[in-house]
Amino acid sequence: MSSSKKGSAYGTAANDTNFRRTYDLDEYAEKARVRESAERDEAKARYEAKLAGKKYYKPLTGEETHTVARRNMLDLEANVGKTVLVPAGAGVGKRGRGAGFYCDACDLTFKDNVQWVEHINSMQHLRAIGETGEVKKASAEDVRRRIDEIWERMLEVKRAQTTTLKERLVVREEEDRREREERRVKRLKDVQRRKEEREAKEKVKVEYGEDVRVEGEHDEDDMMAAMGITGFGTSKKK
Repeated sequence: MSSSKKGSAYGTAANDTNFRRTYDLDEYAEKARVRESAERDEAKARYEAKLAGKKYYKPLTGEETHTVARRNMLDLEANVGKTVLVPAGAGVGKRGRGAGFYCDACDLTFKDNVQWVEHINSMQHLRAIGETGEVKKASAEDVRRRIDEIWERMLEVKRAQTTTLKERLVVREEEDRREREERRVKRLKDVQRRKEEREAKEKVKVEYGEDVRVEGEHDEDDMMAAMGITGFGTSKKK
């Protein structure tokens, strides 16, 4: 008689709901308690700052870094002419992702570029991305190195953005001058090499006489002799 209790393929007891994922209720309850406590503390701090007429900022943790200048240009036209899918109700308020400029660190959406630029320069955003909002005092060596970097970057941009006809002509003239100089140097090297080869052959003839055979000099005569041709005459009568 077969048992009514079914077993799994691995020999352990199984039922119809064993494929479902199980959760540790105590662990998730503790996470919810910590999150709610943090939200209450933040709400209290916001309320106290509002009563004092101040703006609330995220408290420092000690792991923040000094604020530094942006290395990249802000691309405010990246989404121009594009279609973006946004969740329903995203157009209400700034909180959450919506149509416009979205900040991942602060979870805010701004409808115009002015508000967006003001936000990324604000203390709220700097604290959210882990910066203190304070700038490190630079030394003289840091200033000189920064000037050199900016100068090199400006030269690269200038070379890449030669758009006017006059600038293109100047760049093309410089390239032609460089190419002509390279060809002139190559011609001088070829002339010098042929001169040295000719002088070497003449030196051999002077030392050993006219009967000496220089390699490659009489290849045509040897081929004609092998074919039985002694010379090319003419049928014209004198």
